Amino acid sequence: TQEDALLGEILTTCEKIRTLLHHGETWLEPSKRPVNPMMIHKNAYVEYVPLGVLGIIAPWNYPFHNMLNHVLSGIFSGNGVVTKCSEHTSWSSVYFHSICRAALEVNGFDPELVQLCTGVAETGKALVECPHVDKIFFTGSPNVGRHVMKGAAPFLKPVVLELGGKDAMVFCEDVKLKDVIPWAMRGCFQNCGQNCCGVERLFVYESIAHDFIAAIVEKVRSLRQGCPLSENMVDCGAMVMDAQCTLVQGLVDDAVSKGATLHCGGKRNTSTRGQFYEPTLLSGVTPNMRIWKEEVFGPIMCVITVPGDNDETCVQMVNDCAFGLGSSVYSASTSRALAIGSQFNTGMFTANDFGVNYLIQSLPFGGVKESGFGRFAGPEGLRSCCLERSMVVDRIPGVRTSIPGPIDYPMNTKQGMGFGKGLIKLFYGDSVWVKARGILDLIRNA
Repeated sequence: TQEDALLGEILTTCEKIRTLLHHGETWLEPSKRPVNPMMIHKNAYVEYVPLGVLGIIAPWNYPFHNMLNHVLSGIFSGNGVVTKCSEHTSWSSVYFHSICRAALEVNGFDPELVQLCTGVAETGKALVECPHVDKIFFTGSPNVGRHVMKGAAPFLKPVVLELGGKDAMVFCEDVKLKDVIPWAMRGCFQNCGQNCCGVERLFVYESIAHDFIAAIVEKVRSLRQGCPLSENMVDCGAMVMDAQCTLVQGLVDDAVSKGATLHCGGKRNTSTRGQFYEPTLLSGVTPNMRIWKEEVFGPIMCVITVPGDNDETCVQMVNDCAFGLGSSVYSASTSRALAIGSQFNTGMFTANDFGVNYLIQSLPFGGVKESGFGRFAGPEGLRSCCLERSMVVDRIPGVRTSIPGPIDYPMNTKQGMGFGKGLIKLFYGDSVWVKARGILDLIRNA
């Protein structure tokens, strides 16, 4: 919908720009590091040097932000950027790319710093294997992510993989339903569920599960679908790919055949022209169903009951998943929500909120397990566009390191060993007496 585009594409990109302008230079300043007593005459720091050319393989959801996100980080950190857009978003990506080039040119920079490639898998493969591309940032499925790693491996080329998600949202029994239902709706149906950190598993504690389903079913059923550019009000837009509708249908059919309850939806919306899948509510979802484990990426709310309102059981159920991107817990007690969420095996967590990790661009974004590795956003993400170079320079003018005679070539083994042992005793001895013996060894073997 237009609102989805505004919030997911424009708002996040504006915040990315604001964060870089306010904090980016500080994050890329040399990072001073402590030295040990033996190196007291040295300064040590890490400097962040542009890698050269970054290769971006962008997904088909949020095509504006998922291009600009890496272009902004890449050029801010001093790199050139080549983006391979999804074949499903070529038309819009060409337009977005022209915006990037125009912005560079207006501000006095060479627009050739950013390039765009359109095409299918062969184009992405060529980008990964290009010897002039220094690092790959890939957003997409775990299966394709493995192909990216395989393609980069012969070149020992580093990759950042932001892969699938199957985020969990937990409602403890002490929440107020009227307060959390809007979050469930937003988490599951934003961008028609085509959201990497969208809620795909809604864990509701047993004592409130019945009331929750009764309260939310009409809200799901009443969601309006249609072309978001029409004059009609639209809550849930279309699927980007027709094949995704088929995939979602297979997951829903499998769940229902194995005992899940279908409250509404569960099929393509044939009343509206286009690739629309009806907003769907499923309950009674169990581990033997494909939808428990596989990424849906569609407008499906899967309600899973947490038996006995048990926090430990909830943690076990949430972690029974191959993915580990984001998660959230809602409770009347923030400390309880944090205690539960801190046990989740995910890259991100929010207490009593949803999706705000990404709106706070000072935080790194990424997951674990099948959700990939590496991070973008935050100082970690910006620095991942750089070579982290360790630097050591003299601190005191005129004072430089020289190689002591006992360990210079040609060496006298007895003298050299005595001198080396003296160094270890002096700097790492656990008592004044041991350190004093170290000084004597140094004098004897000087």
